[in-house]
Amino acid sequence: MTRVAIVGAGVMGCAAAWALRERGADVTLIDQFEPGTRRGSSHGRSRIFRLAYPEAHWVRLAEEALEGWRELERQTGERLLGLHGLIELAARREGTSREVLAARAIDHRELTAGEARAHGVLLPDGWSALWQPDAGIVHADLALAAFRGGLPVVIRRIESLDDVEAEVVVVTAGAWIAKLVPDVPVRVTRETVAYFAARGAPLPSVVELDDETRHHALYALHDPVHGLKAGAHHAGSAADPDTDGAADPQLVERVAAWVAERFPGVEPSPVGAETCLYTSTDDESFVLERRDRLVIGSACSGHGFKFAPAVGRRLAALALG
Repeated sequence: MTRVAIVGAGVMGCAAAWALRERGADVTLIDQFEPGTRRGSSHGRSRIFRLAYPEAHWVRLAEEALEGWRELERQTGERLLGLHGLIELAARREGTSREVLAARAIDHRELTAGEARAHGVLLPDGWSALWQPDAGIVHADLALAAFRGGLPVVIRRIESLDDVEAEVVVVTAGAWIAKLVPDVPVRVTRETVAYFAARGAPLPSVVELDDETRHHALYALHDPVHGLKAGAHHAGSAADPDTDGAADPQLVERVAAWVAERFPGVEPSPVGAETCLYTSTDDESFVLERRDRLVIGSACSGHGFKFAPAVGRRLAALALG
C-alpha cells in the first residue's frame, strides 16, 4: 500500500484524497488550518457548476467532472449539485459556448429576452443569452466533507516538503503553492464576492463573457442562505496568503451595480461580502505534474472547483502511476 501525504486540504486536496483512497492508497491529509477555513479558496456554501465553456477542452473536463460528482453523490447519499441551469450572457454570439456544446450534443438553446426575464435575468438589447440546463451550483461545504469521507486533517504548517514523510507527496496548497514549490508559475490575488437577498426559487447561475477575452467577467450563482452570490472574475489585487484582507468596497459597488442591471427581482443592496484567494496561471489552465516523489496540483485559477472530481483522479493517477 503506497503511503501518500497530501499537503493542502482544500477542494483539490480532498478530491485527491478521495481518488487515492478509491485506489487503495494510505492517505494522510495535512493542512495548516482547520477544514473549511476562510483563509483559502474552497470555503463557503456554493460554487458554479457549468458545462458551458467556449473552449472544448474545458467542456470535456466538465463532463467528466459531472460524472464524478454524481458518483460521489451516490457513494455518500449527499445532494452535492443544485442544477438550476445557467445563462451565459454575451454582447455578441461569436465566441460563446454554443458551437462547442452543439459539437458535443450537449443540451442548450438561445433564450429570447422574455425567456431570460422569466428566469429572473434582464437581457440587454442586442445581447445573446445561452441557456444550459445541466448547470447551477456545487454545494461547496458539503462537497469538501464528502470528499474527505471522515478522513482526519493533520493540522500542521509545512515549511519544507522535505519534512513530509511519505512515499509520495501531493501538493495542493492553493495560494501557498509558490512558497513550497517556488517555480510554479502562478500569481495570487484576493477576490471579492458579495451576497444579495433573493427570495423564491433558486435563480440560475449567470456568467457574463468579457467581449475581448471570452472568459467570464462577472458572474452570479445561487446562495442557499441569502439567495444570490455575485462577483467579478480576476478583478482583485495581488495578495500574500499569509496576510488577511477584507472585501474591496469598490468591487462590492461594481458588483452591486451589475446585479441591479441584470437581476430586476433582487434587492441590489448587498447583505454581506467576503474574500476568496485565486491562484492563477496566465491562461487560467492548471498545473498537474509529477516531479520525483512530488505531485503538483495547482488547479484553480478561479474556476477550478467544478472540476474537482476529475482533477482529483488525475492527481491520484500521477501519484500511483
